[in-house]
Amino acid sequence: MNYILFDDSREKLLPLTFTRPVCDLRIGILTIREKWQAYLKMATSTLTEDYLKVKFPMVSASDNVFINGCICPSADLVSEIASLKKGERLVKNGKLLAAKMDGDVSAFQKDTEKGKEFEGEILSVENPWDIFSKNGEAIESDFEMLTAGRTSIKLSESNMVIGNGKIFLEEGAKAEACIFNTSSGSIYLGRNSEVMEGSIIRGPFALCDGSQVKMGAKIYGPTTIGPESRVGGEVNNSVIMGYSNKGHDGFLGNSVLGEWCNLGADTNNSNLKNNYEEVRVWSYETERFAKTGLQFCGLIMGDHSKSGINTMFNTGTVVGVSSNVFGSGFPRTFIPSFQWGGAAGFTEYNQEKAFATAELVMQRRGKEFDETEKSILSSVFDLTQRFRN
Repeated sequence: MNYILFDDSREKLLPLTFTRPVCDLRIGILTIREKWQAYLKMATSTLTEDYLKVKFPMVSASDNVFINGCICPSADLVSEIASLKKGERLVKNGKLLAAKMDGDVSAFQKDTEKGKEFEGEILSVENPWDIFSKNGEAIESDFEMLTAGRTSIKLSESNMVIGNGKIFLEEGAKAEACIFNTSSGSIYLGRNSEVMEGSIIRGPFALCDGSQVKMGAKIYGPTTIGPESRVGGEVNNSVIMGYSNKGHDGFLGNSVLGEWCNLGADTNNSNLKNNYEEVRVWSYETERFAKTGLQFCGLIMGDHSKSGINTMFNTGTVVGVSSNVFGSGFPRTFIPSFQWGGAAGFTEYNQEKAFATAELVMQRRGKEFDETEKSILSSVFDLTQRFRN
């Protein structure tokens, strides 16, 4: 069987999906794609935007199963998909979950005609704020799957563990003189990760492979720090996709950071309006500010964006891809991609200078800013030109 994850709710999930298919968003410990591959025990390919296909190609075979890339898997859902016959579709409340087709993948449509209703519960990611608001449930699900039948390496006795919850350390994970509170959720430390001394962490919490929590950090769950990231200061209910830095003091709350981001020292975001009203954030789908249904919502930042020291982000701020924000005062709450500036105003970030920075940043993590990466960012630059104008 050949499994293809297709994009759904992509416009709603921008700017995070400018640089990746929906299924490559991280929620919980793993990305949605990694979850499906763990359940299916095989690789998947992707049906996504044309400019992303060079990096995320689609592979077709004689028997294809299309799976909605914004839906997280469960044992029941995987079982229902496996039982589908050719031509059948699985739906939930009008949303297509999966479809089994013959070889002609060009005939695939997202309609729910002749769909078989799935009776179980689903965890879906359809808005950027779903990533942090549903992260606790996703961490616990991933934790159970990843640790089932396995034994954690021993946690150093210099640490204090509070509660009767679960804590699991992969090979090479290190922590000394820290406080871990598992009363409200599980704690997972990935391979070769490190929690430096004096840190206080309350679950649910996931620190992915090769990442580091700096000395004296205070982290409230549900929070995920993706691979090869550096995090310090105070963090509350946030998700960092990976390869990003928040290495110094400052507050990050109810937020999502993409990959290759950097928050300068003492960068802070507001996650609650002074009048306690519902937070609205910029929607690329409607090109207006959308209701979130949340009282707490902080910063949504696309890949390769940065903030200077002492930067302040207001409640519900959306920053696009490869923007550089700095200076005193609160910048506006929608900052398009490839912008340079702050509260005093913005200019267009020169594309070649942005590429040069991306190359240097990726080299520090042993990654190459190759022609594929450059092509994707070039496409994002063109797609977002009208927002800068």
